[in-house]
Amino acid sequence: MHTSPLPPPHPDAAAHSQRLTRAIVQTINEAGGAIPFVKFMEQALYAPGLGYYSAGIRKFGADGDFITAPEISPLFSQCLARQCQQILTDDNRIILEFGAGSGIMAAELLKELERLDCLPSQYLILEISADLQQRQRETLQAQVPQLLERVQWLEHLPSEPLDGIILANEVLDAMPVQRFRLDEQGVSEFYVGLGDSKETPFVWQLLPTRDEALRSAVESLRPILPVGYVSEINFALPAWIQSVAEILASGMVLLIDYGFPSREYFHPQRDQGTLMCHYRHHAHSEPLILVGLQDITAHVNFTAVAEAAHAAGLHVSGYTDQAHFLLASGLPELLSALESSQNYLQQAQQAKTLILPSEMGELFKVMALTRNLELSLLGFAKDERARL
Repeated sequence: MHTSPLPPPHPDAAAHSQRLTRAIVQTINEAGGAIPFVKFMEQALYAPGLGYYSAGIRKFGADGDFITAPEISPLFSQCLARQCQQILTDDNRIILEFGAGSGIMAAELLKELERLDCLPSQYLILEISADLQQRQRETLQAQVPQLLERVQWLEHLPSEPLDGIILANEVLDAMPVQRFRLDEQGVSEFYVGLGDSKETPFVWQLLPTRDEALRSAVESLRPILPVGYVSEINFALPAWIQSVAEILASGMVLLIDYGFPSREYFHPQRDQGTLMCHYRHHAHSEPLILVGLQDITAHVNFTAVAEAAHAAGLHVSGYTDQAHFLLASGLPELLSALESSQNYLQQAQQAKTLILPSEMGELFKVMALTRNLELSLLGFAKDERARL
């Protein structure tokens, strides 16, 4: 079930993984022996009650599989609050957060917006996992009990368009992707078939793609990519952006994730793609193991995001890296205000993790999509839209 140096799963976790494995094996058998990787990734992450994001497994923080920026330091959410403050006018006071994780970003954001006297009338959290909803509620109850009445959980998008802010921190990277290889003649797609043992229940199969959209997209890259090049494409992205655009009457969509513009995403030297798994703070590139117990991600192609936003009628109002976004959104001032506090050194170290190029500062990008909003956005003093 696992390969060294990954730690072995707890027996309960292993049993959970076996239940999901059986469900995916059934899907593969029903499909005639193999399914596209995108279908495998979708089941591994989102199968009801069994997938990584829909089951009750601790994912975030020191006890989980990875730590997100809001959990590293409250400074992240405090900077975010300053960007939100610029948008939250009297007529524009709803925040919708996609997949709120442990709930810590919502709690810190609300805490800081209360301090800035700029609270939203409603804070909506779109969360499909009942387990995570409960954890978020507990976090908010502990951190901001006085503001809990403003928070509402949703399991699907609101039916009416909203005025305000839509937040998606590390959401796009968890969308299922198609994995391809550029061949001498044509395009192959990665499928998942059945292995020959309990230890290796799934194996890769490389087959000529039957997906015309994938074939066409990869063929368009042939002039810049070498034969044998492997990477991913997220065809669910445009529909997601369109659905978000449809519920934003006015305001801003703020996307924070790791990724690149297209020409860096499909750089000839990045010839094995960006697929990455996270399991108990170990990063590796084997998505066919530990099913249901590990996160599976792919970096975000921000050029594709910008193109989808434009097609959906949104304006790309800013694009920069996380370091420059946080610095422009008040990080130095927030940090200097802590100089006399006991935990200043700890906070300064956490800030370095957020902004240093060797940590999160350069790989993580921030993009603002807007509608009916004429503002020079605070966090995008260094605007890198030209790189898209």
